[in-house]
Amino acid sequence: MNKINFTDQSMENPHLLPPQALAYIGDAVYELAVRRYLIAKGTVKVNQLHTQAVEYVRAGAQAEALLALEDVLTDEEKSVVRRGRNTKLLHIPKGAGVMEYRYSTAFESLIGFLYLKGDIQRLNEILQLAGEVISGAGSKKA
Repeated sequence: MNKINFTDQSMENPHLLPPQALAYIGDAVYELAVRRYLIAKGTVKVNQLHTQAVEYVRAGAQAEALLALEDVLTDEEKSVVRRGRNTKLLHIPKGAGVMEYRYSTAFESLIGFLYLKGDIQRLNEILQLAGEVISGAGSKKA
């Protein structure tokens, strides 16, 4: 039986995983990054945390972030995104269009890929850029 090691989650060949698996882990990594960011910026009331987190994790925000990041992605990252975007969707959540959900799945696939690859520096760069895009988009709506 394999031991669980939470300090080193990198994998040798994450590009061999199905896009759904990359998106699955990417969703969790991104959610945790958003929650940590909100707490670090001083938000501590649970209802405020949830409301603010939704602005970052909703499919539309993730899709918008990915579209804004396309020019800074490497060829390898673009390949992961393409696979994530073209994966077969089992369901589309309420409030999200098909293309919006495809792009959000692609975004989560990219996050999962970078995390499992162990490229934390690049993951942080992408998360930072995505956060800037989403924060900017949120301020336009207000």
